[in-house]
Amino acid sequence: MREMAKILLLGGSGQVGWELRRTLAPLGRVTVTTRETLDLSNLMAVQRFLETERPAIILNAAAYTAVDRAEQEEPDAVRLNAELPALLARWSAECAAPLIHFSTDYVFDGTKTEPYGEDDVPNPLNVYGRSKLAGDLALLDGAWAPFVFRVSWVYGARGRNFLLTLLRLMTERDALRIVDDQWGAPTWSRDIAQATAFVVYRLLREPGFADSAKGLYHLSPEGETTWFGFASAIREIAGLECRLEPIPSSEYPTPARRPTNSRMNADKLFHALGLRLPHWRDSLGACMESLT
Repeated sequence: MREMAKILLLGGSGQVGWELRRTLAPLGRVTVTTRETLDLSNLMAVQRFLETERPAIILNAAAYTAVDRAEQEEPDAVRLNAELPALLARWSAECAAPLIHFSTDYVFDGTKTEPYGEDDVPNPLNVYGRSKLAGDLALLDGAWAPFVFRVSWVYGARGRNFLLTLLRLMTERDALRIVDDQWGAPTWSRDIAQATAFVVYRLLREPGFADSAKGLYHLSPEGETTWFGFASAIREIAGLECRLEPIPSSEYPTPARRPTNSRMNADKLFHALGLRLPHWRDSLGACMESLT
């Protein structure tokens, strides 16, 4: 592929998409879609857009991510998380274009006691997880060179996420109750975008890389914690005084069930692609520093 190959980024206004706009810019001619420029739920419109743009590489950072609302809006979740990826996979296969897609730790049921590997059998507990898994399978089975990156507990300097919500609530309230029996790894959207840009760089410059490296990867940082641990780190770095009380999930019921273990083993990411994300705590500090 030429240095100025066409790169298409779907979902450019989300947490990961916004960071990707910056990391991809030096690599080629990047076309970015947002909710305002292309309705991704209109699959015919997406098909027409692909035929017009004919990108060399596609990155799908769009998704239906309202985990609890998905329990009542399953068709909407399926459309964006399963049917859209299936369409992209078909186009990728027809045009021999690598396709990068972002998935979730919520494809697992959390019953395993160790971190999940790429070979572990998924068993989603909720509509969101099932719809994302369907999209993963469509890409892995149908795209020409699929790269599916599972990520977890994504946060960043913009959008709706745990970090920004906690910073607001800890300035408004004297105490908060935070779930302490769900384990995972908070992942900074910028780390995801930088790792992805490295893959795009190699796709553009290394003949054969797409075919040899394609597949499913866990894009997870070093370390692990609970939501309570995550909140405690945010409070400490921000220097706030809000009191935090650890509680079990049973005391914070939600419409959608969550896995108690969302930890993912990222060894394949390192051995196959040479990528290793920083420790989640280091990235949290860097992200919060960027906020100030």
